[in-house]
Amino acid sequence: MTAPRYTAVLRRLGWSDFFAAQIRPGEETSLVRRISSVHRARLEAIDADGPAHLELAPNANTADYAVGDWVLAEPQSGLLTRRLERRTLLQRRTEGAIGQQLAAANVDTLFIVTSCNADFNLSRLERYLIMANEAGTRPVIVLTKADLVADAETYATQAAALQRDLPVVVVNARAADAVEPLKPWCAQGQTVALVGSSGVGKSTLVNTLAGPSTETPQKTGAIREHDAKGRHTTTARSLHEMAGGGWVIDTPGIRTLYVSDITGGIDTLFAEITELAPHCRFRDCTHAHEPGCAVQAAVKAGTLDADRLERWRTLTAENRDRTPVYSGPKGNKTLRKNKY
Repeated sequence: MTAPRYTAVLRRLGWSDFFAAQIRPGEETSLVRRISSVHRARLEAIDADGPAHLELAPNANTADYAVGDWVLAEPQSGLLTRRLERRTLLQRRTEGAIGQQLAAANVDTLFIVTSCNADFNLSRLERYLIMANEAGTRPVIVLTKADLVADAETYATQAAALQRDLPVVVVNARAADAVEPLKPWCAQGQTVALVGSSGVGKSTLVNTLAGPSTETPQKTGAIREHDAKGRHTTTARSLHEMAGGGWVIDTPGIRTLYVSDITGGIDTLFAEITELAPHCRFRDCTHAHEPGCAVQAAVKAGTLDADRLERWRTLTAENRDRTPVYSGPKGNKTLRKNKY
C-alpha cells in the first residue's frame, strides 16, 4: 500500500492528514506502519493488513521509538527507514537520567486511572495532568473500584477541581458497561493511553475496552489490603485494538513521577495563577512576598485557594531544580542536571 493512497483501514489505525503530509518525494511506495510494542532489540508493528514485520538497521536504538509511532519501511525488505513526526508524545524523566523515557506517541486522550481507595492522591494526579498537558493530549480522570465505596462522587468532585474543564468518569472496570462512559474518547481511529499506579485496575480496564475477543488480554493482579498498592502486572507498553474501533495503550504502573522540563504543563494545570501573573507589579514575581502581587491579592480576597498556590510553588520549584540545563563555553556546551 503506497503512502499517499492510504485507505480507510489506515485511518482506523489512527492515520491522518497530519502524517500523510510528511511523506516526501520518493517515499510514495514506502510501507506505512505503526509501532505496537517496543522491546530491547526489536520493534513490533501493525499496518492495514494486521501485524507487520519491521527490520531494524544494525545501529538502530529501540529506545528512540515509542508505542504509537508511525514509521516508513522499504517495500521489499521491511527495513525501517524513517519515523514520522509525532503529533503528541508522552514522556517522563526517571531518577538519575538526563534524557526522557518515551511512554507513548500520537495519543489523543490520556486516561489517568486511580481507584476510590487509599491510592487516590491529588498530588499524584496533578503530576499526571502536567504530563498530559505538556504532551498535548486530552486528560481524563478515570475513577475505578467505585463499587467498593459508599460515595464515589466525593472522589470525583475533588478530582474535577484540579484543572479547568477536566472530565472525570467513575467506572467499575470489571462491569460490562464500564466502556459506556468512556466511548466519547474511544471512537474509531482514536488512540487512548492509560497511566496510573499498579493495582488501580488499568489492565482490567484495557481488557474491558478490548472486549472478550482480544487475542492478547492483559494480566491482572490483586492489591494489598493495608495500603491498596498492587504489583506490576503490565511490564511493557503495548497497543491493543478496542472493541469500538479505537486503540488503547497500557503502560506499567509508575510509583514515582518526577516533574521536569514541563513548564507548559504546569501553566495549564494552574491556569488561574498563570492568568494572574502578568498583573503582578514585577515580571519575575514569585508570588510569595513581593508587593503588588496579583496572585497573593487573589488569595487574600478568597478567589484563589492558598493550598493551590502552595502546590504550584512546590511543583514549579521541582521543575526548575530537576530540569537539566546546558552549560560550558559556546560551541562546547554539555548537559547537566541542576543541584537540588
